[in-house]
Amino acid sequence: MKHAPRIMLLCSLMLFTSQSLPVMYCHAESRMPDSFEDVKARIPSILLDMRYYGPHNFIGERIEGYNAPKCLLTKQAAAALARVQKELEAQSLSLKVYDCYRPQRAVDHFVRWAQDMNDTKTKKEFYPTIKKRDLLRKAYIGARSGHSRGSSVDLTIVPLPASEEPTYQPGDALYECYLPAGKRFQDNSLDMGTGFDCFHERSHTTNRKPGEKHMRNRLLLKNIMEKHGFKGYAREWWHYTLRREPFPKTYFDFAVE
Repeated sequence: MKHAPRIMLLCSLMLFTSQSLPVMYCHAESRMPDSFEDVKARIPSILLDMRYYGPHNFIGERIEGYNAPKCLLTKQAAAALARVQKELEAQSLSLKVYDCYRPQRAVDHFVRWAQDMNDTKTKKEFYPTIKKRDLLRKAYIGARSGHSRGSSVDLTIVPLPASEEPTYQPGDALYECYLPAGKRFQDNSLDMGTGFDCFHERSHTTNRKPGEKHMRNRLLLKNIMEKHGFKGYAREWWHYTLRREPFPKTYFDFAVE
């Protein structure tokens, strides 16, 4: 017996309140809808370090649904990001993006990994002080992500001209993500006090333990993103969502191609 296509099953997922009103739903597409665009086409100068396309992330492998190293966003979010980039370039700075639209199937991959207590190969770098069983309980990982709505982005700021950074290869030594910049994985961005996707309290945007220099860099990112219509996530200095996102209750699942 043939199984129904996964894309159809995802479309049927809905949650209801006690009054039987839908509070969220998923929307599946076989390809990118016209309401999305490739950010690099709109902002050629933006830098990309698409972590879930490669192995340097908290799972340690390419994530399901990332078939190309592209940053896809809704057209509204991409337009706002272009305004941020224009202002930064006037200061000899650039945005660098780690993640943009995230298919629901990628979020499902995160959850499956979080439930596998035997796979801890990335613990030393990405969650060095947290037990893996707590990643779901403490909401570091969830069954839904705002990234799947297409208007959230993980990013940082890089001084221009951008310097080269090392390429991570599976099996390379791992270093705790909260260590000083010279002791953790090298990144060509302004020093924000932790690495990207660091599941640690020092990643909280207003946590002052990393130091004043790092706070100034985080506030530079925060202020310019808010100026152009984004809001941050308090527990992740790198995470921003367009305030007036066009699909606040829609979780897409088309692959990044």
